[in-house]
Amino acid sequence: MCRIPKIGNLFPTPGSVRRRLHRWALGLLVFAAVAGCASLPDVRYLSRRLDAPELPTVVNGGRELGAQRAQSLLAQRLRHSHVNLARLAALEEAATGSPLIAGNKVRLLFDGPQTIGAMMEAIRGARNNINLETYIFDQDELGTKFADLLIEKQRQGVRVNIIYDGVGTIGTPAAFFERLRAAGVSLTEFNPVNPLKRSGDAWRLNNRDHRKILVVDGRIGFTGGVNIAKDYAKSSLFRSGRRVNAELGWRDTHLRIEGPAVASLQTLFLRTWASQRQEDLPDLDYFPVLPNAGNQVVRVIASEPGGNFEIYKAYSVALGQATKSIHLTVAYFAPDVQILDQILRAARRGVEVTMIFPGISDASLAFYAGRSFYEELLSAGVRIFELQASVLHAKTGVIDSAWSTVGSANIDIRSFLHNSEISVVVLDDEFGRAMEAAFKEDLKNSTEVTRAQWDQRPAGERLKEWASRNFDYFL
Repeated sequence: MCRIPKIGNLFPTPGSVRRRLHRWALGLLVFAAVAGCASLPDVRYLSRRLDAPELPTVVNGGRELGAQRAQSLLAQRLRHSHVNLARLAALEEAATGSPLIAGNKVRLLFDGPQTIGAMMEAIRGARNNINLETYIFDQDELGTKFADLLIEKQRQGVRVNIIYDGVGTIGTPAAFFERLRAAGVSLTEFNPVNPLKRSGDAWRLNNRDHRKILVVDGRIGFTGGVNIAKDYAKSSLFRSGRRVNAELGWRDTHLRIEGPAVASLQTLFLRTWASQRQEDLPDLDYFPVLPNAGNQVVRVIASEPGGNFEIYKAYSVALGQATKSIHLTVAYFAPDVQILDQILRAARRGVEVTMIFPGISDASLAFYAGRSFYEELLSAGVRIFELQASVLHAKTGVIDSAWSTVGSANIDIRSFLHNSEISVVVLDDEFGRAMEAAFKEDLKNSTEVTRAQWDQRPAGERLKEWASRNFDYFL
């Protein structure tokens, strides 16, 4: 049974109207109350119950590698690890049903300019098809520039297909999308706010498509946390050397992927398109043969409302198996009791747990809900840092320096239960070191929250935390 909190003008919410999910809290609560409340599965004893193989399944180009080859490949990629990540990978496979995919080249992208630049470069080189799935697509300078490029490619004969979320684009004028449609671009609005525009399945306003996926010619894939909006027109302080008073963009992380794993991103896009009962797409070369592009082993994990909670289970297993370190960068933190318990247990058994949270936020309810967990975290020995100057939007984690994840999912009930999300797990020492380096860079621009400081916070802040936590099911 879920709680329906009383709603009022608890406190002002700063930031632009584009954080629709949080600005629509009242409407979502009403519709969720009407539709009934879903719940997350019991994962407290998940690792013990899983019937995991001795070694994880590794596929390459759609073919499963033999046990000896798989073992050798994992040993090469994890040769500096002092923990049994093969065991973790096997448990994660049993929990999510997703195999490891070998032969990939994965590049970390930081902040908007680098990410948007890499995406636009790939789009310019497109020859057959471009599939874009995004939560936010704004009509601003950056969004218009992105749309202009997609229109140009469509006119060149490249098929362009776009999925945009109905709530994420609530403030984007209809004319923006009509211009794309008039140029021949195919568009699908995910779960339209207007129920009269929804065909087929039942209308579920609270279920949103929070994924960010771009696939170009079936060969180059992108995913992570970056939306298409002006907040990403500038970089944050990350590796910039700029002063704090400079005009800053949001801090986020994205991935550029080449290799067999791109087919998984393509499959997710096409599955979502079909779920919205839109026009059939033409039979193009969406799945070309994908040769090895590198030597990185990844797992593409997707989840959706009413599914098998794959991302939730993956986080639970990874946190439960950690032996040395857990480093999490968390834009929005409103976990259920089980994920919170996994974090606290890890810290209490001696794992070094450090978490970076926003120091400023675009959504007050989510910001204060996250802070409401600080006391429990600090009491367990978790070190807490808050990123300064820039709004934190990244959703990343690195465990034991070799298990890394980047994606669209926050560590909150909304991501695990209500949204369609995607996370990419990379099992690789070298990639893990790059993730650790990025984490340390963010620590430089963050301020640590100590227990003594936290105990001295004003009563008004405590009230905001308490009030916001009552919304954790819907944030």
